[in-house]
Amino acid sequence: MAEDQLQVELFVKAGSDGQSIGNCPFSQRLFMMLWLKGVTFNVTTVDMKRKPEILKDIAPGAQPPFLVYGGEVRTDTNKIEEFLEETLCPPKYPKLAPKNPESNTAGLDVFAKFSAYIKNSRPELNQNLEKGLLKALRVLDDYLNTPLPDEIDENSAEDETTSHRKFLDGDELTLADCNLLPKLHIVQVVCEKYRAFKIPAEFTGIHRYLKHAYEREEFSSTCPATQEIEIAYELVAKALK
Repeated sequence: MAEDQLQVELFVKAGSDGQSIGNCPFSQRLFMMLWLKGVTFNVTTVDMKRKPEILKDIAPGAQPPFLVYGGEVRTDTNKIEEFLEETLCPPKYPKLAPKNPESNTAGLDVFAKFSAYIKNSRPELNQNLEKGLLKALRVLDDYLNTPLPDEIDENSAEDETTSHRKFLDGDELTLADCNLLPKLHIVQVVCEKYRAFKIPAEFTGIHRYLKHAYEREEFSSTCPATQEIEIAYELVAKALK
């Protein structure tokens, strides 16, 4: 079977209306990856409140996202990512793995620190948890502002001290961005809504990164609506009493 005729279908979590794209960074990660690969694929939203028949038929007991590729079902996000990177490979499809391994782990702590901060309901702990989140954001900001090896020109008399790259690993989106950007978007939306907290302006690397990301359709068009993220965190984000 020619690759063009292969059926590729991504099943993602549905939003509160049962149809639109719901809040799920893992779903968005795979959605972005397929888009960046340039393969023809379909996206189906799954309303988990209704336990649809499709789940029983295709992937009993599984939670979205899952992938049907050429009739085979795959349910583990990391394994799906590995499978797609190996199967949809050059020369026909772009390689999406970052050149610099550090790009894969940049910002790794941000989501965990955000979760601790947003789930806390004790005012006396709030300041320390906010500091923890800020520290994780600063580490990410430092990575984004530090030139990568291929940004440094050894023949130049001037040292390039600040990076101007658009994304984690350079000027193109990679798997590292597919993993981090959906989470960073959630952090922005939820912190502002439930803690009146914004990513500080001094984190110029993060703001540059997000600006370029929102300009890319592969990211902005796969983001759930802001309201969907707020609804998803309504019960998770504890009020500070």
